[in-house]
Amino acid sequence: MNRDQLQGNWKQIKGKAKEQWGKLTDDDLDQIEGRAEQLAGKIQERYGKSREEAEKEIDSFCSACH
Repeated sequence: MNRDQLQGNWKQIKGKAKEQWGKLTDDDLDQIEGRAEQLAGKIQERYGKSREEAEKEIDSFCSACH
């Protein structure tokens, strides 16, 4: 497991915590942000990409959907 994969795992944990916090406080933006962090973490873990690369892929995918 390389450094980017470890960072991806941590990012997923952090994202889940933010999502749960959003549920507790009924804050939709926290929930969405938490899910986005989980997705970026999963991309890092699965493909061994850097955080910046993962977030860039998410941004390009989201902009293609609009």
